[in-house]
Amino acid sequence: MEVSVSTLRAELKQWIDAARSGEDVVITDRGIPVARLSGIASADLLSRLQREGLLAPPEGPRVAAHVQDRHGPAQALSGLARRLRR
Repeated sequence: MEVSVSTLRAELKQWIDAARSGEDVVITDRGIPVARLSGIASADLLSRLQREGLLAPPEGPRVAAHVQDRHGPAQALSGLARRLRR
């Protein structure tokens, strides 16, 4: 399904809903395809990774990061996230 940039701007919610429902929306600028809008199936990805044994479900309730020790897992993870954002 194709949509022009001007139509996309005017009807953004409708096109996001179409992508969420599984449609691939190709965005065109003066008739030339320039981008694709597609839904994200993150829940499906997590389930698939668990089935394949690449991801394990949590063993207990999650402790808020600000409660954990300053040099514990939360600190290491936040440092990794900062490095990945650069």
